Amino acid sequence: MRMPPRRRPPAAGASSTAASTSKPTGARPSKLAKEHSLTAQEESEIREAFSLFSEPMEGEKQGVMPIGDVRRALIALGVPPSSPAQLATFTAALDPSDEGFTTYPAFLSVCALQLHARRQDESLEAHQAELDEAYALFAGGDPDAPAITLACLKRVAALLRLDQPSVAGTAAGKGDKDGDRVVVTEEVLRDMILEANGGAGVGRGVRKEEFDGVMRRAGVWR
Repeated sequence: MRMPPRRRPPAAGASSTAASTSKPTGARPSKLAKEHSLTAQEESEIREAFSLFSEPMEGEKQGVMPIGDVRRALIALGVPPSSPAQLATFTAALDPSDEGFTTYPAFLSVCALQLHARRQDESLEAHQAELDEAYALFAGGDPDAPAITLACLKRVAALLRLDQPSVAGTAAGKGDKDGDRVVVTEEVLRDMILEANGGAGVGRGVRKEEFDGVMRRAGVWR
């Protein structure tokens, strides 16, 4: 069993110095960072956060961190535990032998989990904003509308003049082409609604999650 490190007060200005350390130009992630799908910038930030609370220990190049400082280090990194229960899970994983400290590789692995979770949250938020904006365009400007109705689709078709033949063309039926353009009739719009909502009925319209599915299948987003 290794003895826990002897705590030393951080040198004056250590926190500000570590926080201001810039990433070397062209830096590449280490093998450890690559194993956890971290960028060089993320790895640098994790190392800086660890260094704020680390203590020297023989055999540990990066030193070790007292387990009581894990929460503060995660806060410094911008990925604090979401709850006391999550913090307890982290500390148990970081210090399974209850030695009172954790190593840099173990700390990095927990930080990677938090950073990936944050990425996922940001990605979901960005997609939701994009979905709301697109949905509102079809739902009369209301992102919270219960469904895109036949009337909504008629309005969009009229605005885009998809319901009319060109000057040189004539009125067309379902799926008929006017030059290089398909004239969208009410029958086409009804079929679009039924396809989108799985045949639940034209009157029910297309709900937001169904609209999302249509856009994904069309390759508009993933």
